[in-house]
Amino acid sequence: MATGGHILVVDDERSLRKLLRTVLEAEGYTVAEAGNGVEALEQVGAGGIDLVVLDQMMPEMDGLEACRQLRAGYPNLPVIMLTAKSEEFDRIMGLEMGADDYMAKPYSPRELTARIKAVLRRVQGGPEESGPLRAGAAEIDPISRTVRVDGRHVDLTRLEFDLLAELAAHPNVVFTRERLLERVWGYQSGVGGKTVDVHVANLRKKVGTDIGIVAVRGVGYRLDPMP
Repeated sequence: MATGGHILVVDDERSLRKLLRTVLEAEGYTVAEAGNGVEALEQVGAGGIDLVVLDQMMPEMDGLEACRQLRAGYPNLPVIMLTAKSEEFDRIMGLEMGADDYMAKPYSPRELTARIKAVLRRVQGGPEESGPLRAGAAEIDPISRTVRVDGRHVDLTRLEFDLLAELAAHPNVVFTRERLLERVWGYQSGVGGKTVDVHVANLRKKVGTDIGIVAVRGVGYRLDPMP
C-alpha cells in the first residue's frame, strides 16, 4: 500500500523511468511517469502530485523550461532536477529556474530516494509557527507564509520563503551554508553551497530592496537587523 506520497518521474528514457518507479514504489510511493515537459505539466495540472523528479534534457520541452513553468504555476511544488550535464553553469541554471535540488547522471537511486524523503518531510512538516518577522523593509508572516514590502506582496517559492524566515528568525546569527541546507532543505545537498547562494540571489532580486542578508566570506550568511 502506497503511503509515501505521489511522485512524478519525468524522463525521455523509458528504462530510467521504470527503474525509478520500481525503487520508489518499493519505498511506499505512488509513481506517475511523463516522457517530456509537456506531459509533465499536464499531469501536474491534473492534481495530486507531491514532488517532481525532472530530467533536464528532453524533446518537445526540456527540463529547464518545464521547471520554469512549474515554478510559475505551482510555486510550492518541490522539483528535483536530473541531468547528464555536470558543469557548474548547468547546475546553477536549474537552481535559478526554481529547482529544489540537482543530481547529475549517473546517480544513485538510493541517494535520490533519500533526498525525496528529506524534501517531503520538510514540505509536509511545514515551518514552525511564530510571530511576524522582519528582514530589512520586508515583513514576513510565517503563519500565512506571506512577504510584503511597503504593502506590496512579494511572490516567493517555498524554499525562498523558508530561507528568508530562517535567517530573519535568528538575526545576527551566522549560518554556514551547510547549516542552512540542513535547516531549510532538510539535508546536505550534493550541489553544495551554490544551492544556498543562488536562492539568496533570487531572494534579493525578487524582494527588490535591502533585506539585510549579509554574506560572511568563507562561511555563509547572516541577517543584520535594520531600523
